[in-house]
Amino acid sequence: MKNRFDYDYFKKSADYILDKINFRPEVAMILGSSLGALAEEIENPIVIDYKDIPNFLISTVQSHAGKLILGELSGKKVACMSGRFHFYEGYDFEQLVIPVRVLHLLGVKTLILTNAAGAVNTSYRPGDIMIIKDHIKLMGASPMRGPNIGEFGPRFFDVSDMYTRELRDLAKKCADKIGISLQEGVYYFCPGPQFETPSEIRAIRILGGDAVGMSTVTEALTAAHCGMKVLGLSLITNMAAGVLDQPITTEEVDEIGALVSAKFRRLISEIVKEID
Repeated sequence: MKNRFDYDYFKKSADYILDKINFRPEVAMILGSSLGALAEEIENPIVIDYKDIPNFLISTVQSHAGKLILGELSGKKVACMSGRFHFYEGYDFEQLVIPVRVLHLLGVKTLILTNAAGAVNTSYRPGDIMIIKDHIKLMGASPMRGPNIGEFGPRFFDVSDMYTRELRDLAKKCADKIGISLQEGVYYFCPGPQFETPSEIRAIRILGGDAVGMSTVTEALTAAHCGMKVLGLSLITNMAAGVLDQPITTEEVDEIGALVSAKFRRLISEIVKEID
């Protein structure tokens, strides 16, 4: 599969989607675990199953809808991925470039990434929303491994402002406006699907991680390669392993996601409205 990746491979996916809409989306969102309800806010939606898009990937996570929704949110033309793809599903890192490169070819300039994450920083609490200011990824290949496709970006590229400061400042301003408090910290990428061990969490804390999760980073790297602006938001759904004397469960993640869903939706809608 990797050997077939060229510009036309991604263009085939984008052309299929563009044939079904009469606009170019300005902003895209990729929704993580328990955050798919945001897609319900999109007006005049055109819904496409991932499985129907040529050369796309298939979501295997039960809580992910596996649908691309295109329409309007807060007066902007948007594309929303309800459900994403992960290394732990069996995809190679090089395959995980597909969704973001397709969004880029649709015309997207700004990408909002959301996820459910565990709190490594002991001052965080379940229900908090953390702006991602940076990430740590110490395992696995870069999604840009292999022959570079110049239409998407250069062979070597800078990621010092990958999580765009302008968008982080905008998120804080919007949160203040609607009365939501935010954290800001570093997201640590782990491969999953198992949750991390208490010893791993202690090491992540020493390295500077504030929250930990199994997604988002490959998407942010791909977007940075394409020259897209990126905002990352983590919903803190649980305290990471060893912080509390109790096991971590997917039910806990889903429960907090449901409780905070309305607040999260309001924040995203406000941010999209204010994006230039």
